Parts: sequence; structure tokens; C-alpha cells
Amino acid sequence: MKIYINGKFYSKEDAKISVYDHGLLYGDGVFEGITFYNGKIFRLAQHIRRLYESAQTIMLKIPLSFGKMIEDVKKTVELSGLKNGYIRLIVTRGEGNLGLNPFTCQQPQVIIIADKIALYPKELYATGLNVITVPTLRTPSEAMSPRVKSLNYLNNIMAKMEAINAGADEALMLNANGFVAECAGDNIFTVKDNAVYTPGPSAGILKGVTRDAVIELAEKNGLMVYEIDMSRHDIYNADECFLTGSAAEIVPVIKLDGRTIGSGKPGPVTKTLLEQFKKLIETEPEVVCK
Repeated sequence: MKIYINGKFYSKEDAKISVYDHGLLYGDGVFEGITFYNGKIFRLAQHIRRLYESAQTIMLKIPLSFGKMIEDVKKTVELSGLKNGYIRLIVTRGEGNLGLNPFTCQQPQVIIIADKIALYPKELYATGLNVITVPTLRTPSEAMSPRVKSLNYLNNIMAKMEAINAGADEALMLNANGFVAECAGDNIFTVKDNAVYTPGPSAGILKGVTRDAVIELAEKNGLMVYEIDMSRHDIYNADECFLTGSAAEIVPVIKLDGRTIGSGKPGPVTKTLLEQFKKLIETEPEVVCK
């Protein structure tokens, strides 16, 4: 495995950046998590587009063109020696002085890692997750747009810790208005009366690439998809519930806050969407927009 840093490749042991990098000091930077299957990267262009949008919002100038970034990600995957895996693409503000001023940072750092990841044990895809609502709220959009996939992930980490400490598999996070936002690392969906529901961007969510793919699949199956202000009541009384994310793909949820959801087993819509998603990642051509 080789780690890409600013156009050069290093072994894992030799891949280093400065301790004065503002990405380390202040979480000042953006990233993407991307999956690849049989060497083919799933929706790479969409991920790169979101990376550049995140960078634009925080006034971070990425030192590579869109097309060059695509090429370098592909090269990193090739050198990984993996057929299936996960890409962590990071752009930091770069090395600067101690202090918040980002304009002391002269050169953003681009880091690309291709490795393995497993968010949930394999058996949970068959049995479903036990989720709890945690006290940590999703960062309000007025503070920092959750659509910016920033390196400062402490909000999500605290939520995940609270779930683990309570013996749950995942954390459900609410927004400041008390509505459902998302889970610590994934978007959330419910199924009720053969329609699909999910919080919209205004709820304070990351607009996930896998989320978009699942909405497309649901609509192709003739299912109505509604983006709504969702309460926990909606989840407690849903027929089915599932999470989506690049690393997680589609994983069923069978319990929230001690309430069994639906039959207490992964439902038919969830199973169908998971099967079709697996076909999609195998058959979808790799489209690149330069």
C-alpha cells in the first residue's frame, strides 16, 4: 500500500505531514470517503465535486484541477493492490503558524489513502442495527453547514462514543429543532406504507452520495420518496428503517431507543434496495466529468 501526499507516494510508515499543519491543529480541511469495487471507483466524480464544493465554502483552494485529482485518486487505488476497498481523500489547509489565522498557511496538503474499512460487523447486515438517540445534537447549519465534509468530526465522534457507551450499534442525532438529522456516520431512511422517507438537507444533514443513489433506486422501483422533517415518532412507527453511507452501503435498523421497528427484522424494501445497490456498483459505468 502506498500513501499519496502532494503528488508523491510513500509507504505507510514514511507518510508524514508537519505537526504545524492546520488540519491537525484545528481540523481545518475537508475530506471524502469513497469506495471501490473490482478496481472501479463508485461515483468518483460526484465525490470529487462535493470535495471541491466543501473547499469552496471554507475558502480552501485545492492545488489540483478536477481532472488531475481524478487521475491521482485512480493511481492511488492502482498502487494499493486492492480490488475492493475504501479511499480517504483529504485536503488540509497546510502548514502554518500556531494561531487560528489560516492565511499563514501557504500550501494546502492533498493526501490520498486507499485501504480497507468495515463500519459494522457483517452479521448486522442480516440482523439489523440497534440504534439509540444520543444527547449530542447535530451541528446547526447556522454554525457550519453539515454539507461541508470537514476534518472537524468531533460532533460525530462524541455521538458515536455515546452510542457505544450505551451498548448500541449506532447513534441517531437530532438537530436543534428536535427533528431527526442523521446518524453519526450515515444518512437515515424509513419505509411506511410502501413509501420512503428521509430528512432533507434543511434538517442539517450531509447530502450523501450513497443517499442519492438509493433515492434513485427507490424511484426506479416505483416508490415515492419524501424528504421531510422527521421525528423519532416516525421512526418508532415505521415499517422499516435503514442507513446509507459510502462505507456502510445500506444497513438495516431494527430497533431505536428500545422500540422494535416493524417486524424487528430487515424488511423487504430494505432487502430489495440492498440487492439492487450491489448490482448498481457492479454495473454502473465509471463516469468522469473533467
